[in-house]
Amino acid sequence: MNRAHTKIVDHEGLLRRRAEARAAGRRVVQCHGCFDIVHPGHIRHLKFAKSQGDILLVSITGDDEIRKGTGRPLIPQELRAENLAELDCVDWVYIEPAATAQELLDAVRPDIYIKGREYEHNDDPRFRAERETVERHGGRVVFSSGDVVFSSSALIEAMEQSIDPFHHRLSRLLDEPDLQTDKLETLLASMRGRRVVIVGELIRDTYIFCDRPDVAGESPMMTLRPVEHRFYDGGAAILARHAAALGAKPVLVTAMPDDEAARMMRSRLESEGVGVRAITQRTPIAEKQRFLVGATKVMKVDRLEQAALDARERERLAALASAACEEEGGCDAAIIADFGLGLLTPALIGRLCAMLRPSSAVLAGDVSGRRAGLEQMAGMDLLCPSESELRDSRRNYGDSLPAVAWDLLEKTGTRSAIVTMGPEGLIAFDRIAGVEGEGWQSRLRGEHVPAMTPHAVDALGCGDALLTSATLALASGGSLLAGAYLGAIAASVEARTLGNMPVGAATIRREMNRIAAAHVRLTTSGMGVIESTSRPAQAMREAS
Repeated sequence: MNRAHTKIVDHEGLLRRRAEARAAGRRVVQCHGCFDIVHPGHIRHLKFAKSQGDILLVSITGDDEIRKGTGRPLIPQELRAENLAELDCVDWVYIEPAATAQELLDAVRPDIYIKGREYEHNDDPRFRAERETVERHGGRVVFSSGDVVFSSSALIEAMEQSIDPFHHRLSRLLDEPDLQTDKLETLLASMRGRRVVIVGELIRDTYIFCDRPDVAGESPMMTLRPVEHRFYDGGAAILARHAAALGAKPVLVTAMPDDEAARMMRSRLESEGVGVRAITQRTPIAEKQRFLVGATKVMKVDRLEQAALDARERERLAALASAACEEEGGCDAAIIADFGLGLLTPALIGRLCAMLRPSSAVLAGDVSGRRAGLEQMAGMDLLCPSESELRDSRRNYGDSLPAVAWDLLEKTGTRSAIVTMGPEGLIAFDRIAGVEGEGWQSRLRGEHVPAMTPHAVDALGCGDALLTSATLALASGGSLLAGAYLGAIAASVEARTLGNMPVGAATIRREMNRIAAAHVRLTTSGMGVIESTSRPAQAMREAS
């Protein structure tokens, strides 16, 4: 019998094991929840829980008692239990038929009951009853540490010794109706001709390739000798080029100086089908220089001058964006991208959201780095921050990732968010209908999509490829999951490319079909993995 199956116990077996553990003086820790989709978030929580004792019991709410909207749970209780049992940090798994864990806690009497940090000041009567039950029997309620660990070597090693969750998760994803090849093909084809307006700053990404470094004789510092320069369009310009490569009709609204570099960039954009509408700025295009030895980046120099625009010029920029969206009866999508160079102030971002919303079928946004603009992006259909950008925007580094995502979505009135986590993939969060006043536990759906690149050659531009592809997918009638999946594919292609280059529909289609073909071959052969070339560099990281 598979060892994982021996971890799943019935009520009688659970109480027997608990009695044996008590007699042996072993400390039992319990976690309880739905665990519908075990995404990056949960394992961080479970690893912390296991570190608090000797035995980790994870109890899951049975199918009949899950009330998280239509179609929930997405995964039946038996498979949810099996998923958890595959994790090395989990010792026992029990399916709880009751609506809460109170009766089970009364029977098991765990030494420690673990809940997420967001429950620390929660006055939910259900949790209050659970807490009182645990403490009545001499146990303790401990809240997750809240440590923000963006990469955990210990977790990676532990998980790679067990089942590889990437293979398991991707294989299940490919069985989703929205991710069937024919539907994705139709979705990609539907992007052609879509009108998308992109508002944001321009960046010139310069790669300076150097010969091997040496140590200077005057002091212990590195000496580099440039041998080649390569220039790439960045910022809002690459968003527009991605959209054009996907067959859309992009219009870029930005600020440009009157110099040769700007004229060359404009010519490049227009030759690819990008309409450019720009106000004049007095500073040169921001340049980010990266010095490389081989394919390794060794230093970065930002040559940035904050855009010095007065209120009248910003009003003109907003008017250009509004007019572009209103043409031809409205646009299919609009993207507001704040790269932190001063063109888009928080006040202007808020004004743009209000102005573009009525004429944009899909409104999406993103920021680069620690920008206050993320909280000003109100009424959006989609936000695409990284986990660090999300946490920075809410100044919340302790609560679980779903709780922080819900906080941002609620504050901004945004429908959904795709939160990226580098080599550990992304989570697509979607608000669902529910009783007013209920929190994220009942009204937030999360789908994890693993990273699809084993070792990134260059992470520059991955978020831009994701944002554009996902936005166009939504504008073409696709689901959030389909948009996140196509965006993840576009990001993986970008990650394998040195520099910042547009990712086209043909490239995404080829990669999509390759992954689907590998899934079919391995499913037919009965093997439980996908091609090793699709495996990410790191195992999933979880935060609940």
